[in-house]
Amino acid sequence: MTQFPGRLALRLWGLFAAGLFFAVTVPTLLLLSVLPKLAWRRQLVRSAGRLTLAGCGVLPRVEGLENLPKGDCIIVSNHASYLDGVILTAALPPRFSFVIKREMTKVPVANFLLRRVGSEFLDRDRGRQGASDARRILRQAGTGNSLVFFPEGTFYLDPGLRHFHSGAFNAARRGEVPLVPVVIQGSRDMLPAHHRLPRPGPLVVSIQAPIVDTAGAKTPELIARSRRKILANLGEPDLDPKALEAWREPDSPA
Repeated sequence: MTQFPGRLALRLWGLFAAGLFFAVTVPTLLLLSVLPKLAWRRQLVRSAGRLTLAGCGVLPRVEGLENLPKGDCIIVSNHASYLDGVILTAALPPRFSFVIKREMTKVPVANFLLRRVGSEFLDRDRGRQGASDARRILRQAGTGNSLVFFPEGTFYLDPGLRHFHSGAFNAARRGEVPLVPVVIQGSRDMLPAHHRLPRPGPLVVSIQAPIVDTAGAKTPELIARSRRKILANLGEPDLDPKALEAWREPDSPA
């Protein structure tokens, strides 16, 4: 019985957060439909995300903004919740295109919002559409576009850093642009997989030092180096240790 007030408070907070999200989303969508410039639309969505998170008292603490290169780059981040895109939109400068799984195009509201802010869609299957998407995104790297990838592709309830798909790292090599590992902490606890309502908690976005020598690197090396940087700050287990075994730091013990 003593736990009932606590559960009720969490539910009420979750309902308030969901209500605030929808209250901010509706006018944001209306403005997105009429704003002519992509830069304006991205700034609008960033402001809307920050307003929603701040209104709920969970605006993320951002560490390492000085590590973001001034020019083009590719961000790779762990993925633990549906909130991750909102969190990074609020935390990062509004110059990034998010690479999103193509399944999101089947969600009407999300599809409209994501297209209006210049998101790139990627089919994770190895068919013709997936190959076409991969080629298109590879062409984006190093041509005035900074990209954000969640290389795990999806998320689960159980904690841990899962297998990385290679698309982000191939794009960094082809575009010869810095690769920036980013760590999101707290989103899995705030909105776990299969939960409908969020719950309060601290959020931290930690931007790691960039990997700048991407042009001469191999994809397994870039994956391993990025995983090491993320795992060092994530506080969750490595669920794909073979990725680290594929490449060792030159001075690391055998």
